[in-house]
Amino acid sequence: MATEIKTWEIIDGMLVSIDTTLSEHNKREKDDLEKWIRTNPEIIGDNIIIIGEQVLTKSGPLDFLAIDNNGNTVIIELKRDRLPREVIAQAMDYASDVANWSIEKISEICSKQTNKSLEDILTETFEEIDIEDFTINITQRILLVGFGIEESLNRMIEWLSNKFDISINAVILQYSRTSSGNEILSRTAIIPEKIDQEKATKRKFNIPMSDAPGEYDEDKLKELLKKYLSQDLYSAKRLRNVVLPALLRNNVMTREELKKEFVKNNEADNESQAGYFLSLISGQLGHEWKDYLRQIIAYEYPNYEWEKDNFSIRPEYKKLVREVLEELSENN
Repeated sequence: MATEIKTWEIIDGMLVSIDTTLSEHNKREKDDLEKWIRTNPEIIGDNIIIIGEQVLTKSGPLDFLAIDNNGNTVIIELKRDRLPREVIAQAMDYASDVANWSIEKISEICSKQTNKSLEDILTETFEEIDIEDFTINITQRILLVGFGIEESLNRMIEWLSNKFDISINAVILQYSRTSSGNEILSRTAIIPEKIDQEKATKRKFNIPMSDAPGEYDEDKLKELLKKYLSQDLYSAKRLRNVVLPALLRNNVMTREELKKEFVKNNEADNESQAGYFLSLISGQLGHEWKDYLRQIIAYEYPNYEWEKDNFSIRPEYKKLVREVLEELSENN
């Protein structure tokens, strides 16, 4: 059965039903509802920070892009009235595109729309997280927001959540105005928020990771390395401009030394930011399918089992790395 919210005001000991809509009081989705959500995302969910509005995807603009305190991206789709069953396909289409976005792209969206770096937004909002161990966009959550919901959509959400552990939910809002003019906005969720967040958290570590180096011949290795480093992605550019040149000049470099190298080269404002950049690069090195990076870059775990340190270029590949960097420099 579709969810419905009823609100009453107590006047002189009597319950008086409040049944108002946004339009009845000249409230608009763009001018009011979206502003409320933008300024206080808690309206639609706990532990969410919005980093983009009307974000372009391959299927059109999604209303809001957010990140939760587990690093999951949250695709938020708003409807001024009742949520129709068709909205589920639209939101899943957006999510399928966002799933392929790199941390660099998400960072760019955040910087352009909030005038703050993604690192600053996350550390300011989620004080309890360790930014160097914060993995972003491993899992996507879908949050549909409206002022009612069709029964069929309600049923589909529960089925997808219970049967397939997909993190999808609907938040139903109720706008009310009391007799004295006070405005009230209440909410209810189809799936309890705690359960929805647990599903996303459970799936966030499914990305294949590895420390095993590749076994490519030099021609193939050079091709793969050149292709990766020529990409217009932050981590690829930081590897190309800072990390690899520094490792060519030194046999082994620690995380702390590399942080200083970033600041020295004006690639980071401070060592804290440089540490965040290094954590992104460490994530790239750990992706199972990027074994060609591990074939040339060696590292250890001297301090923590999850933190890469003591980076170096394997001696047999120093000449190849130098050639790749020179060729990329000539092409720019």
